[in-house]
Amino acid sequence: MPDATYHLNGAFKPTLKRSADLAGPDYFPTPRWATHALIDNERFDGDIWECACGDGAMAEVLAGTGNKIIASDLYPRGHGDAGHDFLQSGRRVPNIVTNPPYNVAEAFIAQGLRLAEKKLALLLRLAFLEGVGREARIFSQTPPSRVWVFAERITFYMAGAKRAGAGTTAYAWFVWDIGATGGTQLCWLKPGYKAKHG
Repeated sequence: MPDATYHLNGAFKPTLKRSADLAGPDYFPTPRWATHALIDNERFDGDIWECACGDGAMAEVLAGTGNKIIASDLYPRGHGDAGHDFLQSGRRVPNIVTNPPYNVAEAFIAQGLRLAEKKLALLLRLAFLEGVGREARIFSQTPPSRVWVFAERITFYMAGAKRAGAGTTAYAWFVWDIGATGGTQLCWLKPGYKAKHG
């Protein structure tokens, strides 16, 4: 019988619990090219905290900005400060950049808006824009300053999994300029990052 956590084309179902991940829930390292797309289009002044750093895939790319990188994760995955619970943290930093666990994305936004002093950038499904509840809890209160939509689909693979199939879910970088007022600018990331940095 096929593994129920997989799509027929080999990609993972984003809304199901990934029970095969024995190192902690929701561990799908971010492809390097997706982080390059962010830092090529957004400037970060001051330290950057990658608060769900996993094996360091995103933190290592962020280091290319020249900013000091703080890396932590709730689970020990070989990079950064293991055992640091972002959702219980009081650490304030200029910038927070991460790909949050799917099932606590809203909590990461709320906490990130409390702790980031300049900028919060989260990699989320584009469909995160939908929903009456999110509109009331997030977007009508503290809308992102920019949403950077990927022209190319990101394929996430569980750590150590065979790379097969292609992503079927659209993703975007949601960026908040802390303290900014006004609406949300919708932007598109030009294709080519996957070929250049993949």
